[in-house]
Parts: sequence; structure tokens; C-alpha cells
Amino acid sequence: MASTPLKLGPKMRRENRGSLQSDDTALVRQIRETHVPGRSHIVDVKPILHVIDEIFHRSSVGTDGGILLGAHVDSLEDRTSSLGYDVLLQGLSYLIQKIYIEIGCQSLSGADVHASTLELLRSLSNYSWEAKVVLTLAAFSIYYGEFWLVAQLCTTNSLAKPVAILKQLSELIEHAAAVKPQLEAIDNLIKAISKVTKQIVECADMVKLQSQYISEDQPPLLTAMAHIPAAAYWAIRGILACASHISVLTGGRYEYVASTTEVWELSSLAHKLNNIDDHLNSELENCRRHIVEKRYDEDYKNLIHLFQSLHLDNMKNLRALISHKDDVQPLVIGRSQVRCSLEVLRRKHVLLLITDLSLSYEEVLILEHIHKDQQSRGEIEYEFVWLPIVDAALWNEAKKERFEDLKSRMPWYAVHDPLIIDPPVIKFIRDYWHFDKKMIIVSLDPQGRVSSANAFHMLWIWGNLAFPFSDEKENALWNAESWRLELVTDGIDPEILKWIDQGKYICLFGSEDIEWIRRFTERAKDVAKRAGIPLEMVYAGRSTASKEKLGKLNRIIDAENLSRTWSDYTSTWFFWSRLDSMRCSKAKHHKTIDDDTILREVMSLLSYDGSDHGWVMLWMGSADTVRANGHLTTSTLDDFETWRPAAAEIGFLPELKNQLKQRHEPHHCTRLIIPGFGPDIPDKVVCTECGREMEKFFMFRCCTD
Repeated sequence: MASTPLKLGPKMRRENRGSLQSDDTALVRQIRETHVPGRSHIVDVKPILHVIDEIFHRSSVGTDGGILLGAHVDSLEDRTSSLGYDVLLQGLSYLIQKIYIEIGCQSLSGADVHASTLELLRSLSNYSWEAKVVLTLAAFSIYYGEFWLVAQLCTTNSLAKPVAILKQLSELIEHAAAVKPQLEAIDNLIKAISKVTKQIVECADMVKLQSQYISEDQPPLLTAMAHIPAAAYWAIRGILACASHISVLTGGRYEYVASTTEVWELSSLAHKLNNIDDHLNSELENCRRHIVEKRYDEDYKNLIHLFQSLHLDNMKNLRALISHKDDVQPLVIGRSQVRCSLEVLRRKHVLLLITDLSLSYEEVLILEHIHKDQQSRGEIEYEFVWLPIVDAALWNEAKKERFEDLKSRMPWYAVHDPLIIDPPVIKFIRDYWHFDKKMIIVSLDPQGRVSSANAFHMLWIWGNLAFPFSDEKENALWNAESWRLELVTDGIDPEILKWIDQGKYICLFGSEDIEWIRRFTERAKDVAKRAGIPLEMVYAGRSTASKEKLGKLNRIIDAENLSRTWSDYTSTWFFWSRLDSMRCSKAKHHKTIDDDTILREVMSLLSYDGSDHGWVMLWMGSADTVRANGHLTTSTLDDFETWRPAAAEIGFLPELKNQLKQRHEPHHCTRLIIPGFGPDIPDKVVCTECGREMEKFFMFRCCTD
């Protein structure tokens, strides 16, 4: 059949630019007058939307200038087969069919689209706004689906072919390239209508499902709801426009060249609806944030209540902290990657390792040593659980790799994904347990009560001897403790314990100045030989020395046989970390250098370490000790012959004490460098040299040595 390009019928020109301008007050009033508020028919619109999406998903414009053929769409997954839609749509099929007929009549009659939209809204006056739009869209999806079903099958299906002839769709396929712009404009408009429809449905869900968090009578939901009637109107108006254009493409009432104006009208409607979608999305985003804030506030208050209440076991508290969602296996054993439920922690002592991803390998190694020791002690039962605190907004592949790396080094439990720790939990941890970058270890008893908000320091100082890691246990351990070499070095160097038993003099010293180290060790060995005392020396480094710098110094000291070193950087790091933990633990129990000997000695050593003069601490056995800065000690040893007789008479260590005290100069510059921030930083620090209050400064350091 020969065909001549003609223009589209005049009825398609009824849209004009003025009709697509912003909603004015009169239009909104007209729209609202079509609605009967009060008792509405209840419609579950979501399953209908699923079916509509499936129809639109399988109806599309081809990319080759023609129609998308059925061979491709048949390969798509059927997403409606198992959802029981027949039951869900009972009672609605008649109404949808009625709207379908109304759409067909309106599209064939050439009636004014504005009047037709209002009339359709009036026929659905007793339905909610979301139901009006979804039911109308469902009716149109049948109309649209039938058009595409025949178009896609007419070349391959013997039934579809004669139907296409009667609808004259066979000629449409023949001239598919000519109508492609119009079909694409219809497709784009349908996508815009679908987006707005889903925004309207989400708004309705907020009213129905989130009423405990947000009210439709107050902003921001009130503001969003005010735009729904107009959004529904424009969605239905877009539906009628699409149907009208489809009707022209069937039944022989078309010509194969769509006018630019007709395509522009469809595009303008799509643009209008996309703007509505953007605006609604913005308003609904405000609602979503409001709901999230309310939920977070509720969860935060629930956490406070849970940790203030008594429970039979620890499960409620742990679920609230780690997984109050439906994650049945939120834990993983780091090294083995075995997933576990929270049941493995029921009625156990639990130590929560709370850190960010800056957790150091040295910290993991020390924790592993403590964990291994605990595993060998049947009488001590507790579990470590790592809770990494991360910012979800900054989460990326590099941070994920860092998390996986740290987790793989841990033989204890960890959350399998840091993002399951909700923001209210993080806020609670920061507010009540004062976490801020520096690792804390929260100790929970078998009932989930907090026995220590930070057991980190007692674990660092005494290891598993501090079990069950309560504040009371920490205080009892301090009451039984004294300033002794075993406390200072713990099990860092077993040789030191042997030397104590052998009654040797043991000298710990530190500095980054290799020339001073050479001079001091040479002088100390010479004095020990002349004094006739058995002396062992250990280089303990400096707390601020980098790993590379310390390694270099250790290699020189070993090569020149100056003293014993701790070749493992972790040992030196742990030595200083334990001393700082002693300071923090004493501060936690409100001790000062005036009333606590151990704290006074710790602060003195940390102060010497903060200076550039080196430091020396000499022990005779376990308890007798003297300490001083490096330069004062060296100059005193240089003058050994002047006090050698007194040393022979009253003992080397007592006379060295006397000499250091006599030679002490009032002029000094003592620095105490305390890493970290927050509650571990004391408000006031007194100088151990003169007793005056020290000035406080902030130091920021970037050291790449």
C-alpha cells in the first residue's frame, strides 16, 4: 500500500505553552475540589506499581529506527510470576477497566485535556491521591501494553498479525523510523510520570508508616503534602496526553511524520513532570532526614536506657550496639573469616575494642599476646570484639582494604562490616564512653553492664591479671602495687627478671643522640668496673622516636656493643605506651604527684623523655632506684673519683642519689609530651623538678624520619 506523509490530526494541537506554566492558586483550588476528604477507599498501590513497572519495562522504543521485537523482551526475567497479584488485585480490576475505557474515550474524542483530567479526578474522588494516580497509570499501562504487544508480535505471531492489520499497526511498523521521535517522546514522558507517581506513593507511606516519627500536620511533611494534589493532576494529565498520542498512531488516523510541535508538547510535559519530581524529591528528602533524626534520637535514648537497666544477660545491650537490624551473623572471627551470631557472647565477659582505622599493628600485636595468654588460662574467660568506628560518608575502597587488613590480623571477634554500627551507637560511644580516635576498651560483665568504660590502661599495665577488668579491680591492683622494676618493664625483656634475681645493677636509658649514648655507656661501664658492681644496661629508646630512627640507633648500639637493645620496635613502643597508661590510670583515680609515688616517678620519666638531654634510670634489684636526666648523670659519673670513697662506704646507689641531688641545678627546662587528647589530658601538670605548675601548649607533629 502506497503511503503519503501527512500531518497529525488537529485534535493533537490542543496543548499550548500557556497550559504548561506553573500551577496557580485557581488551578490548585480546582484540583482540590475534585477530592472528597475523609473516609477513602483503601488500596494497596505497591503491588499494582510492580505490575505497571513490568509492563513499561517490556515496552520500549527500538534503537534501529523501529520497534523493539519480542525476541529480546522474552529473555527478560519475569518479575510478577510468583507474587500472587491475582489475589492482591481482586476488586480493583473492574475499576481499572472502567478507567481504561474512560482514557480510550477521552483520547478518541479530542476533548480538552485539562477538563478530562479534572473529570477523571472527580470519578476517583473517594480515593487517596496516590490511589488516583496509580489506578489511572494501571489503566493506561494496559492501553500502552496492548499497543506494544501487537506491535512486537505481529511479525511472528499468527494471531497478532490480523489484529495489527485491523489496528493498521502493520503500516506503523513499516514507517517506524518516521514516528520514532514521537515514540521516544512518549517513552520519556512515561518515565517522568512513573517517577512522580513513586514520589507521591512514598509521601503517602510516610503518613501511614512513619507517623511515630513525622506528622502530616507539621513541616516538613506538611510542606511536601501540599504539593501532592498538583503533582497527581500533572501525572494524570501526562497519562491522558500519552494515550491521545497512542490513539493517533492506531486505527489509521495518523500520518507518518509527527510535527515538531506535537513532539515538543510531549517533551514539555515530561520536563514539567521532571521538575515536579525534583521538587518533590527535595521536599521528601527533608522528610527522610527528619525521620532518620527522630529514629536516631529514639535509638540513642534506648541505648542510654538499656545500659542503665538490669538484665538477665548481655544480649539486649549487645544487639543494640552491634546489630539491632536483621543481620543474624554480625560477627566474624578475623583470621578465619568464620561468621558468627551474637549468641557466642551470651553471658560472657566481653571486651569491646573500640578504635578507628588508625589502629596500629603494634597495638594489634600486644592485644594478640594478651589474647594468647588468656587462651592458655582456663580460669579467665572473656571475649574480645572489635568495633571499628568509621564515617559512612567517607567510606571508600582504601578504607575497606585497611579494615580487611586489620581484621585479618585478629584471632578474635570483629563486626563483619563497620557500616552496621549505626550513627546513634557511635554518638553513644563518643558521648558516654568518650571515644575520640584513641583506642578504648569497654568492659562488659555477663549481664551487659559496664564494669569499666575504659579497661585499656589496666589491660596494658597488668594484662590478664586485671580480669574481670572492672574499675574496682583496677583500684585494688594499684593499692597492692609499688614502684618496682617489674612494674616498669613487665614481661618486655625476660633477661631483666633474671638480672633482678642475680642481684645485678640494671640501667635503663634513652636518647636519640648517638654521641651521648656512646659517651654515657662508655663512662657507665668504666665507673661500674672501678666501683666493682655488676652492671647490665638496656637501651629503651625514646617515646617520640620514629620506627626507622630507633632501628638505626639499635643497629649502631648492637654493632658497637654499647648495651643491650630491644631489636623489636614493638617492645620499645610498648614500654612507653605502658608508662603513659600508668599516667592515665592514675589520673582516672584522681591521683597526683603529691600523694602518689608511682605517678611521681612515671611523670618524671616521661618528662625526662620529653627533653633533649636523654635520661637514665638505675636499679639495684627490684625496688631501689635512682633516675635523672642524661647530661646530669654523665657529668656526675665523670666526677666519680671525687665521691668514690663515699660510694664504697654507704653503697653505690645511695651515694649516686646524694650526688645527683647535690648537683641538681635550679635552672631547667622540662617538657612533658602527652600524645592524644580528651579525658587523658590532665588540666594541670606539676613539674617534677621544681613543683611548679607547667605551662600547657598544643603541638602538632609530622615526622617522616
